[in-house]
Amino acid sequence: MPRVKRGFTGHHRHKKVLALTKGQRASRHKLYRRAHEAMLHSLSYAYAHRRERKGDMRRLWITRINAASRINGLTYGRFMEGLKKSGIEINRKMLADIAVREPEAFAQLATTAKSQIEG
Repeated sequence: MPRVKRGFTGHHRHKKVLALTKGQRASRHKLYRRAHEAMLHSLSYAYAHRRERKGDMRRLWITRINAASRINGLTYGRFMEGLKKSGIEINRKMLADIAVREPEAFAQLATTAKSQIEG
């Protein structure tokens, strides 16, 4: 079997890895072997955290809805229960956006939810 020196291919592959690790510190962006390890870890973290971000955003929305509903005299759970009973189907992302941008509209939703729970 003939010997292959892999000059162009290997150089190209190394350049690609070093480009991917361009913000790393110390040898993690200079030396190929260390850079390759850093690249594998960072790509794996990026993949996992893209999925984690969905949960993070949902927790943020729930926190915002809870804060706004407590201002209007309800807990988060009671507020959501009231909305469900009154047949208002707005997802948490939209509710959090309304709570931040349009407090008056959120207050109306809270009033509707409160009337459904009490009545």
